[in-house]
Amino acid sequence: MDCKYKRILLKISGEALAGGSGHGINEETVMKISQIIKNVNDMGVEVGLVIGGGNFWRGASAIDMDRTTSDYMGMLGTIINGLAFQDALEKIGVQTRVQTAIEMRQIAEPYIRRKAVRHLEKSRVVIFSGGSGNPFFSTDTTAALRAAEINADIILLAKNGVDGVYSDDPNKNPDCKKYDKLTYIDILNKGLKIMDSTATSLCMDNKIPILVFGIENPENIEKIAKGENIGTIIEEV
Repeated sequence: MDCKYKRILLKISGEALAGGSGHGINEETVMKISQIIKNVNDMGVEVGLVIGGGNFWRGASAIDMDRTTSDYMGMLGTIINGLAFQDALEKIGVQTRVQTAIEMRQIAEPYIRRKAVRHLEKSRVVIFSGGSGNPFFSTDTTAALRAAEINADIILLAKNGVDGVYSDDPNKNPDCKKYDKLTYIDILNKGLKIMDSTATSLCMDNKIPILVFGIENPENIEKIAKGENIGTIIEEV
């Protein structure tokens, strides 16, 4: 089957894994997304995965805690989510490797770029956990960094609650406009809260397109891989 992309980096927020509860891991949700990732992988698309940790802990939102400590706690949350996805994917026959930016030899491989690329070439799904290994950087920045390192064709930025980029919060302002296409500069100048400015700049510098879509319908991942126009594409003019 002809696919638009050869290698994708899928970024999923931690909150998306919680189902309706807003916290923890909903196994049914993880399995549903995993099945779509399997379908995409079976189509010959190489898949890298970055998952947030917001369903357990949001480092930047801690008020009285040291920010570095708080961010490391968030990184551990992303590793928990990565292991959950590894388990779900392997249950349905997808070879998967978890690589962590913080070394945890008993449960995952340390992140090694060349090894990650080799796994992808062998059609294994690679889950990049532990953020970038550094505090003060979000998992959006991790997604941009890993996408650049593995030469991904595109970042698929899965959002919870919206199906693209809007001029305002569509849940609060029904008259706001949905964008089909934007540039990196638009995101930075308009202050659109899609991904943080560090991640946006990294994508801009490395010319990595970003496609923002809604994860409520995980089938969108498969449709995007086939070339359907879904969500909002962010790229150079």
